[in-house]
Amino acid sequence: MRRRGRVNILLMAIGVAVFFATWEVTARITRFHSVLLPPPSAVALEFPDCWAGGTLLSDTLASLRRVCGGFFLGATLGAFVGGLYLLWPVRAFLSGILGLIRPIPPLAWVGLALLWFGFGDRPAYFLVALGAFFPTLNGTYLGFSRVEVAYVKAAEALGLERQAIFTKVLLPQALPSILSSLRVAMGVAWMIVVTAELVGAQSGLGYMIQVSRAQLQVERVIIGMLVIGVVGALLNLVMIIAEWLLLPWRRRGRELTAE
Repeated sequence: MRRRGRVNILLMAIGVAVFFATWEVTARITRFHSVLLPPPSAVALEFPDCWAGGTLLSDTLASLRRVCGGFFLGATLGAFVGGLYLLWPVRAFLSGILGLIRPIPPLAWVGLALLWFGFGDRPAYFLVALGAFFPTLNGTYLGFSRVEVAYVKAAEALGLERQAIFTKVLLPQALPSILSSLRVAMGVAWMIVVTAELVGAQSGLGYMIQVSRAQLQVERVIIGMLVIGVVGALLNLVMIIAEWLLLPWRRRGRELTAE
């Protein structure tokens, strides 16, 4: 397993190197490379100036603040409603409303969000929360609805109290689905917050890209895009580590399989 992990890392590094090499060659043989597609070498030369001004770091932190705040709100509400969905009267009452709202992309709410909350952080919080809500709701409901009833009855027969049944029987079985949905919700939230900043914020990576585009600073546009990709990958890694820490039985299962 360790050898496979090293091979995966090596192949990943080779893939990234091939990507940037192809980009460099393509940019240099294209007539309009200086305006439309600067090579990675030009982007790398621009990065120190972009970082030295402090705006890149501050914009990254602003985007992270918005995505974390909106994600917390949306995931908390989604988990709560997902739990209530187990009650069929609640599910029947909300299914029509949520079924109508669910297909509407969060970005379609940008106009209303700006009208309701104005410019700044609040519309971004709203849009991110909306994007994180539905994946978390689905994962929570599916996780708890697939719990084996036999385990619950066995716990009741052993005399476990309701709180113990929830923490020792229900939650461990539902947690994999919940964590997977949270990982999806975080990815959606990160994409939404950057896009929302293009139109409704005065800071953040989306705002930085918009300003750089207006000033024809293509290298800075690409720097902003690369930072978005790196931060998104790191957020995904954080969620993977959280799953690894919170699901120790899966980790043991993989170790036994490897043996």
